[in-house]
Amino acid sequence: MTTPIPHTLTWRDGFALTLVIPMGIFATLGPLIGSVGSGTVAALYVACGVLAMIQNFFHAEMASMFPDKAGGIPLYAHEAWKKYLPAIGAVVTFGYWAGWAFSNAVYALLMGQLIQGEFFPDATWSFSTGTSQLGLPGLIGIATLIVVWLLNAYGVRQTALMNKILGSLAVLLIVILVVLPVLQGNFHSSGITWGLTSDGPWHGWRLVFAFLFVFAWTTYGTEAAAVFTPEYRNPRKDTPKALLSSGAFTVVMAVALTLGLGGTLGDKLIAEDPGSMYVQAFAKVIGPASAVITILLAAALFVIMNSCTAVAGRALYALAKDDMTVKQFNHLNERGLPARAMFADLVLNVIMIVFVGNTLGIIFASNIGYLVATVMVLIGFVLLRKDRPDWPRPIRVPGVLVPLAALLALVNAVFLGVAFLFPGDAGYGGVAEQIIGVGVLLASLALYAYRRYVQDRHAAPATPLPDRIETGQ
Repeated sequence: MTTPIPHTLTWRDGFALTLVIPMGIFATLGPLIGSVGSGTVAALYVACGVLAMIQNFFHAEMASMFPDKAGGIPLYAHEAWKKYLPAIGAVVTFGYWAGWAFSNAVYALLMGQLIQGEFFPDATWSFSTGTSQLGLPGLIGIATLIVVWLLNAYGVRQTALMNKILGSLAVLLIVILVVLPVLQGNFHSSGITWGLTSDGPWHGWRLVFAFLFVFAWTTYGTEAAAVFTPEYRNPRKDTPKALLSSGAFTVVMAVALTLGLGGTLGDKLIAEDPGSMYVQAFAKVIGPASAVITILLAAALFVIMNSCTAVAGRALYALAKDDMTVKQFNHLNERGLPARAMFADLVLNVIMIVFVGNTLGIIFASNIGYLVATVMVLIGFVLLRKDRPDWPRPIRVPGVLVPLAALLALVNAVFLGVAFLFPGDAGYGGVAEQIIGVGVLLASLALYAYRRYVQDRHAAPATPLPDRIETGQ
């Protein structure tokens, strides 16, 4: 007998769990402003944020079609594609999972570097792991990863509550950097510049597409609210509210923070030293406050890692539950949580910190998989409308907008293709990073083949596991 999924989350909880998106802006904003100017960055964030919100309407409809699917949008793509090419589901879901899971190593390293630089500046020791150097920042990052896993294994309600608290602190940081300079007269629009230059029309568009690929890494993730559709008290109302509110909030915060920093410091000063951007901004607005900045930014990174772990764990669990990867991840702990899948996320990120330590490769690889998933999900929406026109859809996009999903799939495919072919345009890497990105997707096919042709062929019929994702009390 299947245990029903408890509906204990509200749209506010879904919104809190997507605070990962605007908080993620902190990790990339300095270099972006230094590269193309705050005016350009703000405009591109608006464009990418609008695309994200439009896509969320399609995600909301698919979520309402499959209220028992706990893995989010890649599972909807699997339902759409399994009639045509079953392996697509494995590629999409694995790519989606990698987009959320592998970024934790980046955030953990950033947190470790932030804390070491502020509170332990003399602790520059390190030791060799054979392929990399592991120092205090790496150890702090590993410890943080363990704490995040424990919190998520205990229950997502507690994670959502912590995200609300820590996310509020990080939002306060944004407000300080945006509002106080205006009130003090320290904001000057002349500091905001447009630095997107090119050697010709095609090169200009190439730069735009390459940068939009980067921005998608911090804006498209608002669809994560759809992952928790089975856990909302009222999925029909809570799902679209969570998706749209998180999308709008991300755009507002991104634009406000970008223009606030540009107007307060000036893009020229930011370009000279992007890494000290926040320290300089706070020093100008409220005086020496580097310790406060460190604590708030560390809190923001903790929020990001919490949400990434929650979403990635469910995606990997759902991948195994639908027979698309090794069956060991089709497991829930006594609290009804995919702790084993989240533990796999922990182990992989620790391995990356210890033996890789290359954030650029991780970011590039995870975003390639995520954009592949985005494209296939949007095409999947069109296929579901064609193949299952009469299925119940409590949330339904007007029929005239269905072709828009196909157009958005093409737009994202262009972003992906240009960024993959010209990764250096946005400073994302080179051949090595391209190999890593493709390797992630090939690994998904290998695990899918092992599950289908080895594990399932020799396995006895299994007793169904409870289809339950507990949210804590």
